[in-house]
Amino acid sequence: MPQTVCSGTMFTTPSGFSPHLACAEPGEEEEAPQEGPGPGACLADGPPITSASLDTLIQNLVPTADYYPEKAYVFTFLLSARLFIPPPELLARVCELCIKQQQLDQSPLDTAKVRKFGPKILQLLTEWTETFPSDFRDEKMVGYLKDIIHRIAPCDEAYWKTLNQVLQKLSQRLALMSQGEESIVKVSLNASSISDKLVAFKTKPPPIQKDMLSICSDPYTLAQQLTHVELEHLSHIGPEEFVQAFVQKDPLDGTQQPCFSDQKKKTSNLEAYVRWFNRLCYLVATEICMPAKKKQRAQVIEFFIDVARECFNIGNFNSLMAIISGMNMSPVSRLKKTWGKAKTAKFFILEHQMDPTGNFYNYRTALRGAAHRSQTANSNRERIVIPFFSLLIKDIYFLNEGCANRLPNGHVNFEKFMELARQVGEFMTWKQVECPFEEDRAILHYLHTAPIFSEDGLYLASYESESPENQVEKDRWKALRSNVLGKT
Repeated sequence: MPQTVCSGTMFTTPSGFSPHLACAEPGEEEEAPQEGPGPGACLADGPPITSASLDTLIQNLVPTADYYPEKAYVFTFLLSARLFIPPPELLARVCELCIKQQQLDQSPLDTAKVRKFGPKILQLLTEWTETFPSDFRDEKMVGYLKDIIHRIAPCDEAYWKTLNQVLQKLSQRLALMSQGEESIVKVSLNASSISDKLVAFKTKPPPIQKDMLSICSDPYTLAQQLTHVELEHLSHIGPEEFVQAFVQKDPLDGTQQPCFSDQKKKTSNLEAYVRWFNRLCYLVATEICMPAKKKQRAQVIEFFIDVARECFNIGNFNSLMAIISGMNMSPVSRLKKTWGKAKTAKFFILEHQMDPTGNFYNYRTALRGAAHRSQTANSNRERIVIPFFSLLIKDIYFLNEGCANRLPNGHVNFEKFMELARQVGEFMTWKQVECPFEEDRAILHYLHTAPIFSEDGLYLASYESESPENQVEKDRWKALRSNVLGKT
């Protein structure tokens, strides 16, 4: 996959991006979870919970008449617990504990007690449906939600109204999610247009095949439209996708049931976003390899260098990396005569900024600067932070590994849960930014539907532009001409 860049030297972070101190690591001293109000305060004041059994952590999620967990605990546990227990099973456990502790299976109910407990369980279920609505695509989840409310509703008719409001909002969220996913699928189908036959147009007049510069010749405008595409993709990615992508069978689970990821691995939005990154890489490479004349190819290179620079200034690091990756693909990088015609000083600066050396130290510094700018921003324009997604996935993969591995005593590592929640929570903040730039439908349509070359098509176009330099390349060129164009 075109997701790596060439290494280079260090580059100073540009003005406007100031370093932002990373969040402090949780303390290492292990303490037992507190009873009663303990979990409510644990995450607000430097949490005492560093590890605990899964049963204890579930108990800490369950509200009572006098206790409600901190919102940070709710998000952290609902996000990461799915590494060990599917959401329907977790909600079933929560409901069972509520029924037992509040004696909701007895008649008559203790009305005064239930009226103190009712608002708290409603709050928990509301937070769950708002933050992880996709969990409730499972009919079992909705069934458990309705059942627990039906049990407490006789004590206060207002609970029926609240239940209806929760279900109505949930239905609206799920409908919007489905619409968004359908549009992404539709765009992906259109974007799968690969036409290596276009190589034959290299010898034809330019009007036969449209190119990016004929659609948009302003780098800043294209960078803005790329930011539209990125934020649209990000808006559909739920926090749970980062965890469900890596769910494995819990070794302490003695059942023969397949793991949660085998049953309901809901990562389609995340996967669609990765496909967009790869499409942009190939689109950039196609646009460079397509022109018949060296001067035109050099102009396209310079154009995309300027687009990449504008993406950097906006805070759109994913498009920046896709452009750099596309320009570093072998069919493009071998065009030595073309590169010799282009002004590339700015490209090498950007390339160095995304240098993978030191675990992408330069990029991470710039990302912290963009995050700091976002926190203090007065406008949506300054709030934009679009991380290099493949690296974010890699970081979260290793955090998931730490979360999923139980400690020797069988406990769950809650410290790792919190670190995963911090990183995913930061991403959730970034993805909620509204794009401040006006849409240009013509440009967006081209980005999504313009035909791109496959890897073979790129090599063929590259050889057609600048002849093979050795026998291996000559043999490949001959084979490609025969396979793709039907020529000998």
